[in-house]
Amino acid sequence: MAKAYLVGSGIAALAAATFLIRDGGFDGTDIHLFEEQRRMGGSLDAGGTADAGYSMRGGRMFEAEFRCTYDLLSGIPSLDDPAVSVTQDILAGHEEFAWNDISRLVDEEGKIVDARSMGFSERDRLDLVRCLAVPEGHLDGKRITDCFGEHFFTTNFWFMWCTTFAFQPWHSAIEFRRYLRRFIHLLPEFSSMSGIYRTRYNQYDSIVRPLTDWLRDRGVSLHTGCHVIDLGLVPGHRSTTVDRLYLSRNGRDEQIDVAPSDLVLVTNGSMTDASSLGSHTTAPPPPPRRSDAWLLWHRLARGRDDFGNPDAFDKHVKESRWESFTVTTKDPAFLDALKEFSGRETGKGGLMTFTDSNWLLTIVANRQPVYRDQPEDVGVWWGYGLFPGRAGNHTVKPMTMCSGGEILEEVLHHLRFDKHVTDRVRKTSTVVPCLMPYITSQFLVRRRDDRPEVVPKGSVNLAFIGQFAEVPDDVVFTVEYSVRTAWTAVAQLLGLDKRPPEVYKGHHDPHVLAGALETLHRR
Repeated sequence: MAKAYLVGSGIAALAAATFLIRDGGFDGTDIHLFEEQRRMGGSLDAGGTADAGYSMRGGRMFEAEFRCTYDLLSGIPSLDDPAVSVTQDILAGHEEFAWNDISRLVDEEGKIVDARSMGFSERDRLDLVRCLAVPEGHLDGKRITDCFGEHFFTTNFWFMWCTTFAFQPWHSAIEFRRYLRRFIHLLPEFSSMSGIYRTRYNQYDSIVRPLTDWLRDRGVSLHTGCHVIDLGLVPGHRSTTVDRLYLSRNGRDEQIDVAPSDLVLVTNGSMTDASSLGSHTTAPPPPPRRSDAWLLWHRLARGRDDFGNPDAFDKHVKESRWESFTVTTKDPAFLDALKEFSGRETGKGGLMTFTDSNWLLTIVANRQPVYRDQPEDVGVWWGYGLFPGRAGNHTVKPMTMCSGGEILEEVLHHLRFDKHVTDRVRKTSTVVPCLMPYITSQFLVRRRDDRPEVVPKGSVNLAFIGQFAEVPDDVVFTVEYSVRTAWTAVAQLLGLDKRPPEVYKGHHDPHVLAGALETLHRR
């Protein structure tokens, strides 16, 4: 029987292993995942304890048209109830606890902004429609700022858009256009965020753990502490065939021979590579100058134009970094005060962005518990800043140099709770900051061939999966994108009839377009 070797253990690799068994007829014992870290799941992580403080780098959003993701997870039992699939759990959670945000934006006076108005000028609207309509090839190498005037970046729309999806003005116009087209059906509900779905717990507990349990039960080998350094390729120009894996396992070099009938699926690049955690009293250490996780892609792409261009994504850290923080509290004071201020019970309020924040801070208090093992008397909330290199409004240091406690002070400065509440919050909260140098690297300015095709032309047994493989029409920085690359890789390499469903294209629906245009003209 053929074997499959998967480099990485993020959602793309976990999905690919599942599709190999479900659709490809592979026996689980013939599938091997190699993960450099000690834990599976890649960017869908969550850790810590209630006593030391929980931590998670991010939280992925879902929506109704994540067709590949829901298909994948419909066959995976949830941890709480094996009779309920992960997909059913996500959909049921949305029905029970959908976001209905009325405090999406908070201004410099600490007052809630009516974000139902997008705040557009007529030029902003014309530029937005032009960006939607222009052929993608015309945006090669362009930034968002090349397509819009200065006023656009002061609108309610931009504040909501950039903090929902983590776009910066200097990011790729190609990616911005893809997002506009992909999520145009969400515009009428954009300020309330009611079209956004969430998992019941953090994504590690809700997705990674059920998937890894399912794979282990079927005999899949999950190798941690194992770094794939390079691939051996059979000489020749007309086809690409991997014949060897070079890896380092716990510091010892190994080689694995690969047959032409075996499959090698590589997660190239990493948006959470070199992330560093601080503590309540210390700032995160600076990232290393060179990242190991990108080296494999660099080695493979050297001298080839069909394996993409990693330099476009890992050489501009100041344009791709931001910082998140996770707050563990043993007093309900903060969540109660936020509930009163936002007008929504905990878990239904959605994102809250402080528009005058130098760091462009956004916070969210999701449905409790956020962690499956979270004690009943402990609360968890989360936040992030898109401009961590700037000095704060209250704290004179850049966010990157701040401890968790100093970040908490900055948040409290913008919320302006009364002194009694803020004193309780300070005494009972533990804040763990996380600096992520490559978190939006997939949004950086690029050309259409900077990401390799999932299965490069002429490839016999090699595919690229994850955020840095190219899928026309779909959008990076989503779980859906990674799952789609995995399904595409398995289906193409094995020549299967069952292929991923088409990407949802609401911009082809007249009703969706009419709703979007009406939203753009709200005053």
